[in-house]
Amino acid sequence: MSHPSLTDSFGRRIDYLRLSVTDRCDLRCGYCLPKGFKGFEEPAHCLTFDEIERVVAAFTALGVRRVRLTGGEPLMRRGLTELAARLSALPGLEDLSLSSNCTQMETLAEPLARAGVQRLNVSLDSLRPEVFREITGGDLDRVLRGIAAAREVGLSPIRVNTVVMRGVNDAEIEDILDYCAAHGFTLRLIETMPMGATGQAAASAFGDLEPIKQRLERRFELIPDILPGGGPARYFRVAGTETRIGFITPLSQHFCATCNRVRLTVEGTLYLCLGQDNSYPLRDLLRADIDHADLVDHLRRAIALKPERHEFRERPGQVVRFMSMTGG
Repeated sequence: MSHPSLTDSFGRRIDYLRLSVTDRCDLRCGYCLPKGFKGFEEPAHCLTFDEIERVVAAFTALGVRRVRLTGGEPLMRRGLTELAARLSALPGLEDLSLSSNCTQMETLAEPLARAGVQRLNVSLDSLRPEVFREITGGDLDRVLRGIAAAREVGLSPIRVNTVVMRGVNDAEIEDILDYCAAHGFTLRLIETMPMGATGQAAASAFGDLEPIKQRLERRFELIPDILPGGGPARYFRVAGTETRIGFITPLSQHFCATCNRVRLTVEGTLYLCLGQDNSYPLRDLLRADIDHADLVDHLRRAIALKPERHEFRERPGQVVRFMSMTGG
């Protein structure tokens, strides 16, 4: 018996949905949201849990096996553990994960694990309290306690995502790698993407990861490796350890040819590429109460709009929406 699958116009199999449950965040990372930003989505426009469950059920019927809860900061969505439990119970969904800044993880780690969240990506751009505060406006110690709580309840793997910014945090990459090695985490280094005015401004501090990789190779032997999970990182294992480091390079070495994911915003717009405006609105269809078969058909039509690649290099100013609006 053949299994359902969702394939785009370029033969790429789409099996990964990144699902934004809120565009709000309790931190203000400069490359994501402007400091005084107030233009958040009206609550009435946000998809309800019922609507989200319907969309994810349609995706899983088409062979999507991985869902990642994102934001904004997903832990700010009230009742997130209930949503996680509903999604993890859907037939066909094999992997429910979460991206978080972990400011609220100390209290939510255990209920999220019980609800079926299996693994965690943490945004952590510095281990120096004053630098962390400068980048995010937040409290580093609270975040580290949250990460420890997630580890204690068995969320695994835990991947630490660090956006590399020249002159801000690029000098402490070895320290962050040591922290990850000590706790059994994977480190993923990310190039700043020109998303909206904030991302375009941050791109002036863009750190090409190749020199960072060469610097790390002077201290560590890095062995090419592969990790499951459907993401875009190129992974290496630090020789003699189980520590992995990944490089996410949308600018210097894009990974469009193997892109297997789409993003659903909190207000129900499906974005087919992080770096293009190709999108497909689903909220009005859901609120018109279309049936499951029609929804599946609309998802197929949407995937046909997925472009071959982004153009961050060629047209860095074209994506005007902020990162928080698309979902991480």
